[in-house]
Amino acid sequence: MIPFPPLGLYAITPDDMPADKLLKGVTRAIQGGASVVQYRDKSRSPAERVHLARDLATLCHRHGVPLIINDDAELAQKSGADGLHLGKGDTSLENARQKLGPHAIIGVSCYDSLERAKQAQDGGADYIAFGRFFPSHSKAQASQAPVELLTIARPHIRLPVVAIGGITAQNGAQLKQGGADLLAVIDAVLGQADPKTAAQEFMPLFDNTSSTKAPAGNT
Repeated sequence: MIPFPPLGLYAITPDDMPADKLLKGVTRAIQGGASVVQYRDKSRSPAERVHLARDLATLCHRHGVPLIINDDAELAQKSGADGLHLGKGDTSLENARQKLGPHAIIGVSCYDSLERAKQAQDGGADYIAFGRFFPSHSKAQASQAPVELLTIARPHIRLPVVAIGGITAQNGAQLKQGGADLLAVIDAVLGQADPKTAAQEFMPLFDNTSSTKAPAGNT
């Protein structure tokens, strides 16, 4: 298992992107500096998801980047991914840990709830995610989280804190300053014409830290 980074750019895959384009996009995002990739897919068949998730795991591991699977513990297990991200209505953190083992990375969406974040931390999560912070197509129904939540949460949460929801290289600065360790994005990186260039735009937000992942070489 590749460990979860303490900070950086967390790239999430969009739905309905052809597999070859998605693999190329993830490669470019990693080359631009993305330090985590999450495979989120609501459109493909189970067999297609397994095949693509295995390809993504191979790709990510070649670059030393962990692959997280959204919502599907069985897919995480079958694909050789490094972990799982859980939201409301998904399997419990306890069940996911039992299925995936002690070394799997398990993250939990906490929306606008500090209490949920504390419970996830006490339950053995490896990271927590707050948001959405800004308007977002993929998180349109999620509760709006105030930026101040990050500052309020910091004294209580020892885990890496991920911010998500409508984040760009421009508005991400206030989230980093507020206390977010990682910025999770979909459209702002993998929805762009060149995900490498898009990812690089986020890198100044993580400057002056020894933990920032260096971009991989060009293709």
